[in-house]
Amino acid sequence: MRELKVELGERSYPIYIGEGLMKEASSYFAKHGISKKSPLMIITDSHVEKLHLQALESELAAGGFKTVSVVVSAGESAKSLSMLESLVTKALEAGLDRKSAIVALGGGVVGDLAGYVAASYMRGIKFVQVPTTILAHDSSVGGKVAVNHPLAKNIIGAFHQPELVLYDLHTLQTLPPREVRAGLSEVVKHGLIWDKLFVEWCEEHAEKLLSLDPDALGYALHKGCSVKAAVVSRDERENDLRAILNLGHTIGHALEAVAGYNELLHGEAISIGMIGSAKLGLRYGAPEEVYAITKRVLKGCGLPVRLPAHFDVDAVMDAMMHDKKFMEGTMVFVVPTAIGKVEIKPDVPVHWIREIVEQLKQEGD
Repeated sequence: MRELKVELGERSYPIYIGEGLMKEASSYFAKHGISKKSPLMIITDSHVEKLHLQALESELAAGGFKTVSVVVSAGESAKSLSMLESLVTKALEAGLDRKSAIVALGGGVVGDLAGYVAASYMRGIKFVQVPTTILAHDSSVGGKVAVNHPLAKNIIGAFHQPELVLYDLHTLQTLPPREVRAGLSEVVKHGLIWDKLFVEWCEEHAEKLLSLDPDALGYALHKGCSVKAAVVSRDERENDLRAILNLGHTIGHALEAVAGYNELLHGEAISIGMIGSAKLGLRYGAPEEVYAITKRVLKGCGLPVRLPAHFDVDAVMDAMMHDKKFMEGTMVFVVPTAIGKVEIKPDVPVHWIREIVEQLKQEGD
């Protein structure tokens, strides 16, 4: 078992990464002050329900916790204001109080949604992240919680830190191959923004990661969480440094919105977005190898590097205009300057981005 800590003063919390941790969930919950007197609400999705919900319910019940479980539809469409209202209604019906906690059992969508329920219910109650996807090694750390608007992803949200993150690697063995590949996008991202040697390691161990080798996976997720924890500990509310975690996300979120949150998985969209950011880096004088290595590593992990031809460029640009990083007629972009190093460019001309989006359609495999 590997343990990390997100250092945020009174809001500091641990990240536990290991095999079989869900079987010990009740002891971890009790250790970190989750009440046994007030009911907990487990939020999961229809895919994870079949695989892991009963095991978590049974473990928490055996440990003396009272739980109620709610299952939402799988996919980004669950992150809506109507679903938020429905979950708050269920929390009220279940008798959740100020000492209750919300438990997010699932991937990034469930974590974002459940976290926002916790942030808004009674002006904020405790919550616990129990991620079950590779992608969620990123989203479960850092306290960003949100729901989507039809015009923009994560535009309705808050910063609300969990009490702990309990990451059971056994749950990852049930992931379909496409979800595995998509999850590796954020793993690679953490190397691209922070650690050149880790990018090289990801390229060398791509086959093991894709086959869910426990040792390789444990190391990669610990490394990715370490980068996220280090950045968040220095800048919790994205005033400056934390923005580097958005590498590839400005274009990626726009692609997700245009696709109606159902055609591209988050990691696939971010992969294409990181290729766009690498192209933008070239315009700012980054070495050609930054683009070449970024593309090679993402392809090696089975991720897309080209924008599907049917995507409308105008629609993509319109979606970016609704992004939180669009200000005063220019875009704020995270731009790679070297492998393992990025800069935040606050005044990127919109026409540059349009040209890059158009180029992404012609990107060679």
